[in-house]
Amino acid sequence: MRSIDLSPLYRSFIGSDHLASLVDAASRAEKQSTYPPYNIELLAEDKYRITMAIAGFSKDDINIVVEDNTLSITGTKNSDADKQERKFLHKGISERNFERKFQLGDHVKVLAADLENGLLHVDLERVIPEAKKPRKIEIGGRLFDSE
Repeated sequence: MRSIDLSPLYRSFIGSDHLASLVDAASRAEKQSTYPPYNIELLAEDKYRITMAIAGFSKDDINIVVEDNTLSITGTKNSDADKQERKFLHKGISERNFERKFQLGDHVKVLAADLENGLLHVDLERVIPEAKKPRKIEIGGRLFDSE
């Protein structure tokens, strides 16, 4: 098993050590589970889409929650009666329960979620407040006017 030394990141994230911690946590969490498979797309400059392959799940089986910059998508299949009636010769479509978590950046909002043809689409957008947007500081200029 290969491990990555993230100590150089801690030195270069001055005042933002939590960013290196998030990268470290994400790399550890990614090793835990690969189900269900997903894509993350960049739709526009600040618009993103997470697409998850969740064949066999309905809207009622899926729970999507955002809490403390963490997007949690949980699928719970409760079909004990259905399992008893069906007899498979080959079962290649996994319908097992899952929980997938995504760490969202600051100011990223979940816009919508849609389930179509066995694919769950979750649309996200990064909305940066005016106070947080970069601003140019002129050399010799003053930030505060004194009277």
